[in-house]
Amino acid sequence: MKNNKTIELDMGGGGYKSWELLKDIRGVLKYKGKWKNCEDDAAVFDLDANLGARHPSALGCLAPKLVFTTDAFIVDPIFFPGGDIGKIAMCGTINDLSVMGAKPIGISLSIVVEEGFPKDDFMKIIASIGKVSEEAGVPIATGDTKVTGKGKIDKIEITTAGVGIAKDIIPNNGIKPGDLIISSGDLGEHAVALLASRFNYKTKLKSDSKPLNKEIEKTKKYLNACKDPTRGGLAANLVEMAEKSKVKVVLDEKTLPYKKETIAITELLGLDIFSLASEGRFIAAVSPKNAKKVLTVLKKFNPEAKIIGEATKGKPARRSDSAGGGVYLKTILGGLRPIEMPKGKLIPRIC
Repeated sequence: MKNNKTIELDMGGGGYKSWELLKDIRGVLKYKGKWKNCEDDAAVFDLDANLGARHPSALGCLAPKLVFTTDAFIVDPIFFPGGDIGKIAMCGTINDLSVMGAKPIGISLSIVVEEGFPKDDFMKIIASIGKVSEEAGVPIATGDTKVTGKGKIDKIEITTAGVGIAKDIIPNNGIKPGDLIISSGDLGEHAVALLASRFNYKTKLKSDSKPLNKEIEKTKKYLNACKDPTRGGLAANLVEMAEKSKVKVVLDEKTLPYKKETIAITELLGLDIFSLASEGRFIAAVSPKNAKKVLTVLKKFNPEAKIIGEATKGKPARRSDSAGGGVYLKTILGGLRPIEMPKGKLIPRIC
């Protein structure tokens, strides 16, 4: 029987254990000052509300909210089909700002690298970071690099923080009864690409990692809620959104956003497909009248964008409840199966 006096691997996997650990951390770090949305993908500071009285000429602007986020990345393997640790570090931070409705304006880059790490590999990672920065139009504004002794860390660790500006925030608790749930593309391909590399499994699938700022910028006025399903996959993130929104979400098995090869590899390895991480996709709640507009835009970026479910009235179950936190799968036979917050050890070092 495990004790609760040590940190366990599954506490960093994005599932139920991660939620418990974050709850403990927030129980100690209670002071938030004037920052809001501190439990979302990024925190929000309202410049007009907090500084406008003293600096009226500078504020009252088109984007009065400052949005701030940070994330740490440890990945195994460091290079994988479709990307590397540098690419997902950039995409992860840009996307956490974007799903909040913010326009990313700058990234800080902190790298800790182990003594003896190949210089050529290091510079490949830097080049990958630079490529995403230029493609997304988000500069590396500042950073730091440290080299630690052999064996002190596992090869390389990257921490990125990002700032953005927004006029309106997209909350992840904004799902309304009647909303349609849209996936911006097929999910889980980042996790599958890493697993294929890890186990030398041949597959045509590549990581789905990419910055989402441009497609969200074109659709955000129609999005009632938005989140990128990274750690914990669709299950963890949609359960969180449903709970916060106090709605019941029903997914349709006939329109699940997973390729056949993703399903096959998941079944082969005995993994829960709903827990697979993506690094270049988002899920959003959209009113029926706006769904067609959103899909028309998203399909220009990814033809696989689709409606995967619908929200209805109903208070969701608690995370500790086996009913699955308000997210259900409507099977082909017409039954409802609960989708639960992931528990136990998930795939380590995916992002």
